[in-house]
Amino acid sequence: MSRLPDRRSVLAGGLALAAAPTLARAAGTLGEDGLYHQDWFIDSFLDVSEDLAAATAKGKRFAVLWGLKGCPACKKMHEIHFQDAGIVDYIKAHFDIVHLNIIGAKEVTDFGGKKLGEKAFGQHYGIRTTPSLQFFPKSAEGLAALDPLKREVARMPGLLDPKPFLAMFRFVAEEGYAKMPFTDWLKKEGA
Repeated sequence: MSRLPDRRSVLAGGLALAAAPTLARAAGTLGEDGLYHQDWFIDSFLDVSEDLAAATAKGKRFAVLWGLKGCPACKKMHEIHFQDAGIVDYIKAHFDIVHLNIIGAKEVTDFGGKKLGEKAFGQHYGIRTTPSLQFFPKSAEGLAALDPLKREVARMPGLLDPKPFLAMFRFVAEEGYAKMPFTDWLKKEGA
């Protein structure tokens, strides 16, 4: 004989359903490395030339996001910026992002084939704060010959508020860096 559910069962089931949308908007998955990971970050063999070429082949731009375990601004980016559907949808449509750990040891192959641990790779590029985003040109051609700091088309050192954060991605995707400084782009965007 089946029993009708009691009030507690119905209430518990309703609470579980009410919590489900919140779970779907989680701040990302906290990895064993202490970094938040988004399911839309690309899986990579950590060869930046290959990652850039793959992004370009898909009509996207390539960026490296730097994080650190326990970084409050990194957490805020994942809890606020990456919870904004407008921001996330724009990034997913226009960018491939590799997430690296500023003190990590995973081996990264730089433009030109030099292999460095994440920490050394970040130091090679002068990354000093988290989160930081490095944005690269559409092609890796000639990048190996350039000083590492001249390989990027733009950099976001630290966390901007959501509106200028999205404006930086538009600045790169629309090649605003070829026309004006980011500060002028912000005025144009009204950010």
